[in-house]
Amino acid sequence: MDTKDIERLVRPNILAMAPYSTARDECEGNPEIFLDANESPYDNGFNRYPDPHQKKLKMKVAAIKGIGAEHIFIGNGSDEAIDLAYRVFCRPGIDNAISISPTYGMYGVAAATNDVEFREVPLRKDFSLDEEALLAAADENSRLLFICCPNNPTGNSFPKEQLLRIISAFKGIVVIDEAYIDFSSGASLLAELDSHRNLIILQTFSKAWGMAGLRVGLAFASPYITGLFSNVKYPYNINGLTQEIVMKKLETSVPDTVNIVRERERAAKALSEYRGIMEVCPSDANFILVKCVDPKGLYKTLIRNGIIVRDRSGVRGCEGCLRISIGTRKENDRMLYTVGKWSSGLSPAGTSEERTVSETAVSPDETGTDRTAERRRATVFRATSETGITIMTDLDGKGPCFISTGIGFFDHMLDQIVHHSGISMLVDAKGDLCVDEHHTIEDTAIVLGKAVSEALGSKAGIARYGFVLPMDESEASVLLDFGGRIDFRWDAEFSREKIGDMPTEMFRHFFKSFAESAGCNLHICAKGENEHHKIEGIFKAFARALKAAISRDAFPYSLPSSKGVL
Repeated sequence: MDTKDIERLVRPNILAMAPYSTARDECEGNPEIFLDANESPYDNGFNRYPDPHQKKLKMKVAAIKGIGAEHIFIGNGSDEAIDLAYRVFCRPGIDNAISISPTYGMYGVAAATNDVEFREVPLRKDFSLDEEALLAAADENSRLLFICCPNNPTGNSFPKEQLLRIISAFKGIVVIDEAYIDFSSGASLLAELDSHRNLIILQTFSKAWGMAGLRVGLAFASPYITGLFSNVKYPYNINGLTQEIVMKKLETSVPDTVNIVRERERAAKALSEYRGIMEVCPSDANFILVKCVDPKGLYKTLIRNGIIVRDRSGVRGCEGCLRISIGTRKENDRMLYTVGKWSSGLSPAGTSEERTVSETAVSPDETGTDRTAERRRATVFRATSETGITIMTDLDGKGPCFISTGIGFFDHMLDQIVHHSGISMLVDAKGDLCVDEHHTIEDTAIVLGKAVSEALGSKAGIARYGFVLPMDESEASVLLDFGGRIDFRWDAEFSREKIGDMPTEMFRHFFKSFAESAGCNLHICAKGENEHHKIEGIFKAFARALKAAISRDAFPYSLPSSKGVL
């Protein structure tokens, strides 16, 4: 299409209208006194109207995107550009717009607002694009075609060649919404603007750039289309403060995609291992679509635990699905922990007695002989009148990590176990801390020992023994034996009553309770001048000993023993 073809698609009243113009648009040079806009003359930083054309910001965006500023329209979120597309090209009550389904809901809302028929073409069951059906839905009054790529809420992208065929074949304006393109391995279609004059590309600073609260959306198109948008928009659609903040952020920051993509893949892998999760859809966005057996139940469980996701189970094509945005590692861990509790069928803390759920996957090795596979996980729940403790362990580091006991220093020490042993661990402990820390620390040790023991199962193939480690000026030695005998020895003294908010008398008690619950032989010795370093050395040495003891395939027999059997 050329400009004349695009012009024939524009509403006649838009072509005929005279756009709003300010005296500053008409003024050449650099005026020093502004008496044109009925503003306050007293400078307070906000007394003047902002640049209605966002010239400086467009130049900055142009440099980042590698495209001419004349191709750029900046709107109050991408929703403004979506609405303008209807207002510029669609005659109310006459023309229609087409889109895929499921997809971003604002395409349909904007159509209804502008009295435009909205035609939805379902994606295939695998969420791929039905190119023929999409084009077949068009008639002589079809003015707009919306395709979100990567698509929301499915998360998948569509092949570039397919999109280009559709753009070439469609007789109206094609809007490709690339709101999530920063998270995709696929390339943007920005380079195609010059060869496809009927193409509008939407992008945003709300996602990867972290500016959702500033409401800045981008539309890229031919200068003719961006000019039409500028004529129809409200004069000062982007306020001055927003323009200043966005300029500064674009100069000082870059989109954070690496961490989001890494967390997306980690969360997707962890979710796929839970019972009740039927499918985790591949995603090129900063969210994942998850199909589960009871979406309403999982949604309510997450809400009760202070986590809000998007329930898409009522959307055609997304039956049984929740859309989960990717958060920080800590937020994702908490989400995964909560999904894990739901998956295990556990009640909230305090409503039942101790229960255990353990999993051991078995798969054949290269010789065809069954052997213990990588997965060694267990969930243990314990409720007493003083505490409610849930611990999930993954001895092969496949699951998330989340620790919450209400005792800051204790959390810090448990975190040492996670990072130095290589295991994954979720600890949710609620206890009577208003009375004393004793019960919470003791019961956490008991449940942790039980969880490790359950996850180890038969212990076939483990190294069995572990020992270690220096810690600055302190030294800590931990001897660990999972052979089945129970013994505990402690040689470490602390002169302080507390380190952080944890009583030092509970250090010995924690490890003794663990040894008895896990059914292991545990000897601990530590010396040093710094009390903090001394106990940190103990927890790190314990973690290293644990890592060595639970490692597998160290010996050709089931459990290391000179007797051959224990």
